Amino acid sequence: MISRRTEILEELKSVVSGKTLDALIPPLIFVVTNGFLGLKPAIALAMGTALLLSLIRLVRRQPLKYALGGLGGVALASAFALFAGRAENYFIPKILGSAFMVLLSLVSLIAGKPLAAWTSHLSRAWPLDWYWRRDVRPAYREVTWLWTGLFVMRLTIQVLLYLRGRLAWANLLLGTPVTLGVLVVSYVYGQRRLHQLGGPGVHEFMQGASPPWEGQTRGF
Repeated sequence: MISRRTEILEELKSVVSGKTLDALIPPLIFVVTNGFLGLKPAIALAMGTALLLSLIRLVRRQPLKYALGGLGGVALASAFALFAGRAENYFIPKILGSAFMVLLSLVSLIAGKPLAAWTSHLSRAWPLDWYWRRDVRPAYREVTWLWTGLFVMRLTIQVLLYLRGRLAWANLLLGTPVTLGVLVVSYVYGQRRLHQLGGPGVHEFMQGASPPWEGQTRGF
C-alpha cells in the first residue's frame, strides 16, 4: 500500500511539476483582488503575478513554456473581462477550453484513438503501436470516457454558474483539484485494467518479449 501511494504521488508530481503555480496562482489572485478592489486592480495584479512567475523561471533557467502559456492565458482572460467590464468574463477562455476538450475527447473515441493514449504518449514518449494493441487500447478508451464525463460535467457547471454570475471560486475548484483527483483515479483504474487485459508492458513490447507477460508495472 505504501509503495503504491508513493508511486501515485511521484506520478502526480511528474504531471503537475512546472505548471501548477503558473496556472493556479494568477486566477486565484484575480478572484481575491476583484472581491476587495474591483476589476482593474484584479487584472493588473493577475498580469503582474504571471509576469513575475515568467521572470523567476527565466532567472532560474527553468523551462518557460508553462509560464509563457500561463501569461498568455491570463492576458487573454483579462482582455475578455476588461472588454465587457465584467469579472466573470475572465473565465470565458476556461469555458471554451472545456468545450474544446469535450469535442476532442469524443472525436478521439469515435476515431478509435482515445485521448488518454495520446496524452500518455506525448508525456512519456512510449511507442504508439503499443497503445493500439487490442489488449491495451480498451484501458485507455475507458479512461477517456471517464475524462469525457468530467469535461461534460465541468462545462455544464461552468456555463450555469457563468449565467448566474457565480463562476469565480467554483472555476478554481473545478480546475486543478478536480483534475488531480481524476488523474489518481485514472492511474489506479488504468493500471488495474491493463493487468486484466493481459497484454505486455510497454517495455516488454519494446523488447519484443514473448508471452506470458508480466504486464505494465509502472505508469499508464
